[in-house]
Amino acid sequence: MSESDPAHPLFAAIYDPAMAHAERTILEPHREYLAKGLSGTVLDLGAGTGAMFPYFDEAATVHATEPDRHMRRRARERVQDGERVELHDAGAADLPFPDDHFDAVVSSMVFCTVPDVEGALSEVRRVLRPGGEFRFLEHVADDGWRERVQTAVAPAWKRVAGGCHLTRRTASRFAGDDAFDVVEMDRFELGVTPVRPFVRGRLRRRT
Repeated sequence: MSESDPAHPLFAAIYDPAMAHAERTILEPHREYLAKGLSGTVLDLGAGTGAMFPYFDEAATVHATEPDRHMRRRARERVQDGERVELHDAGAADLPFPDDHFDAVVSSMVFCTVPDVEGALSEVRRVLRPGGEFRFLEHVADDGWRERVQTAVAPAWKRVAGGCHLTRRTASRFAGDDAFDVVEMDRFELGVTPVRPFVRGRLRRRT
């Protein structure tokens, strides 16, 4: 296994059962936010097992990327007959799409895991048309004693949680990218240490 060809069969097998309660009680309104009002051609970046698929409107044609074949197989099983979702075997830093191709890009708990954050964000910029939106929900580094806990458990967590990083400051990296205007960005004290807090927002690619 390599970072360019990830394979986490155990993590893929337990992901949906482990996340079922959180999906019903915590994540549902945030997933609705990510998909609300989207139409045209949409990229679900790092789709995992396809948790976002039920939230996309019929007006959207969705392309979903997932490099882990075990996660991708479960995502394929989630696609309902007639749904406009096309799955692609691709990493976030090497997207198989032309420039300015998508009206929107959605990222849901993806940038904690991608090996190359800068490469992935560069690809989002490239494939998103000018004026298009990049919407995201990501967990990030906390403050104070919780950050110290995250730092302490980070190496073991990365091994058991499919490469997930606990201490990334994703929001500040997104906000500092000159290719985007920040439409909105909020921090939510949800989740349980070490996976908290979360940031959610919308960026618009500058014309």
